[in-house]
Amino acid sequence: MSTSLIYRNRTLYEVLMRGLYGRYYAARYRAVAGLIPAGASVADVCCGPATLYTRYLRHKPVDYTGLDLNDGFIADLTKAGGRGMVWNLQSEAPLPAADYVIMQASLYHFLPDPADVVDRMLAAARTQVIIAEPIRNLATSENRLLAAIGQRFTNAGTGAQAHRFTEDTLDEFFSRYASRIVRSEVIAGGREKLYVLSA
Repeated sequence: MSTSLIYRNRTLYEVLMRGLYGRYYAARYRAVAGLIPAGASVADVCCGPATLYTRYLRHKPVDYTGLDLNDGFIADLTKAGGRGMVWNLQSEAPLPAADYVIMQASLYHFLPDPADVVDRMLAAARTQVIIAEPIRNLATSENRLLAAIGQRFTNAGTGAQAHRFTEDTLDEFFSRYASRIVRSEVIAGGREKLYVLSA
């Protein structure tokens, strides 16, 4: 299945994300990177162009593995000195074990019910699962043009995703993991919500 243009070009992907997050672009990565201690192992699920690693974790002594369906992103990660694996999260294969298993802005790809993905992340994590998900989205904009753009350019290789989380629906989803939640907060100027779950 053909991917959207932004998922085929790292530069275009970064430009679009910077446009969406504006001055909060770096803050969304810092919020997650700040939770990873030195010496930890990290599995970054749906890592995209691995910006979390190349700009925020590479200079920390961490054992990082990025997983993504996009072989171009994984090739770029390898060139940057990281470890990457082409990985289709739609399969039921167990994820590689790591102290911290992370996902940023990708849970919506697995709607209507991403519980299987979160459960596999929990099974792979030795310490914590960290998930940051957008709660303000172009795809759910009341402006039809913006909504169409947001929906059209979201095919990472498994089909376009028209649906997104709001803060209420994200909270509702994570309520099933209430006993594991050690932290939840809105980050990136109100654009994302961060959940930290104990393994």
